[in-house]
Formats: sequence, structure tokens, C-alpha cells
Amino acid sequence: MEWINIDSERNTITINAPEKQGTARQAKVSGKLILTLNKLPKTSERVFGDSLLNYFRKNFTLQRTKVAAKLQKPRISRITFHTLRHFGATMEYHKTKDILHVKERLGHRNINSTLIYTHLVHFEADEFYHATSETVKEACELIDKGFEYVTEEDGVKLWKKRK
Repeated sequence: MEWINIDSERNTITINAPEKQGTARQAKVSGKLILTLNKLPKTSERVFGDSLLNYFRKNFTLQRTKVAAKLQKPRISRITFHTLRHFGATMEYHKTKDILHVKERLGHRNINSTLIYTHLVHFEADEFYHATSETVKEACELIDKGFEYVTEEDGVKLWKKRK
């Protein structure tokens, strides 16, 4: 990732050269992450310097091994960056129930690749917040807050949003 890929005004990072010829895309990030990245020394065109990827892999492996030993959980030592990608895709699908959204987030060209990454895990009962609206203004406010329309009963619209 290069410094020119970070847009501090819009809080986005552009991913121009994804692995395996995936599609270029922009990721929305928090202002806090942008501030943290901007505190890093700008000693090269790349955000994390010109170090070889192997250095990052060795450091990750070392830290993972230390955590696994400290917590006495050997399964932690099997976690990889790829494992985290699968987990992220699965959680995003669980949150949105929109496989096309997950496909775009991962930068896949083919939906079959996304289906491999997204494990259709059965979670415990889904929990929702619920709300009602009687006017267009109330309905607009609920939509802005992320609520999803369910049905209408006796002139009152019912809405839900995942917890």
C-alpha cells in the first residue's frame, strides 16, 4: 500500500493491486485509523516501508506463537492472515445477509470464490432491535439509522435492525 492510496479527506484507502487479479476497490476506514497511519514515518512511497513481505510474516508468526503459549491454546498457532480473511467474510455475510456485498468487499470477480470464503455458519437466534413509524418523517429517520422495513399493521409500519 502506498501513501497516495490513502485519502484522508474521505477516510478511504484505495486497493489498486489486489492479489490474484482481484478487482480494484476502495475501503472506508475510520478517521482514527487514518490518523494512526499518518503518524507513521514517511521514509518511502510505501506506508509500511520497503521491507520484504517475509519480515511481516515472520513477525506475525512469532507474535502468534507467543500468544498461543501464553494462553495455552495451541490452536491459535494455526491462525493465518488467510484465516482472518475467511472470518471477516463470514462475519460480514452474517451481518448483512448480502453475498454480493461480500463479493465486492473481498474484490472477487467470481461469486464462486466468495462462496468458498463465506462459511454459512448457523449462529444462535438472530437478535433484532425493532421500531415503528406512522409518518414518512419517522420512516426516513429509521432508514437513516439502518432499520429495515418488515410489514404494516393497522397503519403502523414495523421495522427491524440486527443487534
